[in-house]
Amino acid sequence: MTSSSNVPTVVGPAVAFAAGSVATWLAATAIAAPFGREILFAMLAPLIAAVSSWVWVARTFRRSPGRVTNVMVAAFGVKLVFFGVYVAVMLRGLALRPVPFMLGFTAYFVGLHVAEAWWLQRLFWSGGSDAQNSELNTQNS
Repeated sequence: MTSSSNVPTVVGPAVAFAAGSVATWLAATAIAAPFGREILFAMLAPLIAAVSSWVWVARTFRRSPGRVTNVMVAAFGVKLVFFGVYVAVMLRGLALRPVPFMLGFTAYFVGLHVAEAWWLQRLFWSGGSDAQNSELNTQNS
């Protein structure tokens, strides 16, 4: 957190995404060891996408809140292509078993998007933009 406990940092949620993903992968691998490889690769793309888009959106919000929608639309387009290519490469190129891979992929995809949405909601409600707060302080003086 920054000096205001209501404003999420850029790094904190990204670390939480990674720690939660690795912890759940370890737990899932302990339970279903033969599928550890599929679960690992199922986790990677949603994790990379969640961390990347969180960092991109959070930094944009702090600098210029009005640009966040454009960044989120661009991130959606990039994710659309990235996930399509990733799944094809994993299933055809690495010949992962499709059922455990897709179950894991779906779980991480949904879980990480829910986590990212929660953190974005906290960020947006915080009004944590440095530029925006400076502008408000100047106007109120």
